Amino acid sequence: MKSVEDLGDLKGKRVLIRCDFNVPLDGDTITDDGRIKAALPTLTHLKDAGAKVIVLAHLGRPKGAPEAKYSVAPAAKRLGELIGAEVKLASDTAGPGAAETVAGLADGEICLLENVRFEPGETSKVDAEREELAARWAALADVFVSDGFGVVHRKQASVYDVAKLLPHAAGTLVKKEVDVFSKVLKDPERPFVVVLGGAKVADKLAVIENLLKIADTLVVGGGMAYTFLAAKGYEIGKSLLDVDSLETCKGYLATAEAEGKQILLPVDVRVAAGMDFAARTVDGPVTVVAADAIPDDQMGLDIGPESEKLFADAIKAAKTVVWNGPMGVFEIAELAKGTAAVAQALTEVDGLSVVGGGDSAAAVRELGHDDNEFGHISTGGGASLEYLEGKELPGIAVLEEGN
Repeated sequence: MKSVEDLGDLKGKRVLIRCDFNVPLDGDTITDDGRIKAALPTLTHLKDAGAKVIVLAHLGRPKGAPEAKYSVAPAAKRLGELIGAEVKLASDTAGPGAAETVAGLADGEICLLENVRFEPGETSKVDAEREELAARWAALADVFVSDGFGVVHRKQASVYDVAKLLPHAAGTLVKKEVDVFSKVLKDPERPFVVVLGGAKVADKLAVIENLLKIADTLVVGGGMAYTFLAAKGYEIGKSLLDVDSLETCKGYLATAEAEGKQILLPVDVRVAAGMDFAARTVDGPVTVVAADAIPDDQMGLDIGPESEKLFADAIKAAKTVVWNGPMGVFEIAELAKGTAAVAQALTEVDGLSVVGGGDSAAAVRELGHDDNEFGHISTGGGASLEYLEGKELPGIAVLEEGN
């Protein structure tokens, strides 16, 4: 896979770059610009090299047609502030406005085309429709750079098809992500501990299956832990339960025991009668109970203090740690203690600590941690999960092809 440095002299070249600017918004205000900041090393390199930089990005989930609320205008404004230069915004995605904006670029200037998902061809399952859109973008450029790791698991026009039409390379961000996850999966320094959380165990089954072959210890918290506790025969009250995954979880527990691996589950949990996620409130008091003694009328919503210590000790003893998914409903202060304990433990790892994107990345920032306290914070939730599953990612595979 070529890196952006392998592309040679880029002065005057039109460089099309796919970034991930799918940032959270409050009105027109970006509430977390982490993904834009993550693109700065590659964009600064291209700008300083004198390239004419054409950025492709998406925001939200428009249905293949322009929607004002999904305009990438806030991203263009913020990128300009961060990079210290005007970022021109095209009036459309792949039409006359895009062509006119690109034609007006001077060496070292940057433009952002409108939301790629305003075009139905971007996400089409029909190859010819994606290829037609990709061809329109390729006509605007001399070179393609892929730097949106959050979308490399998608076979989409701006990720996959356009790379087939132009000389291509991985940007600094994508290269770093690939290097980190390749190291974790192929040559981790041991002990290797994987921490998994989040609500749905079904979302992580393939990850567990793959990492059971590689990791020394799996630490399981969050809503998904209750299906594992039920698989051990525990009563879990009103806690989340994925009935369809029960037998699979029993199988994983048996496999781990047979192969000398460890699956650490909560030994105590914080429970309440329920919660209102939208209102960020809990029904009744939050109490701590043993993991095998959850009352019938209570719901497990976070790991307890003994579990925090158990999990933190396992993490701090590791040389490689990957974390994906919170330990509880971290958005509610009373239920963020488990996630905070795991995040703190990762900052104390004497080795490589990887925060696997998505809710985990949001959690560490919300809890007040700086990115540089961790070895690597992934920018791709879904992409990092699929990488950990051992899947081939279309947006990475195409970069490894010659061109």
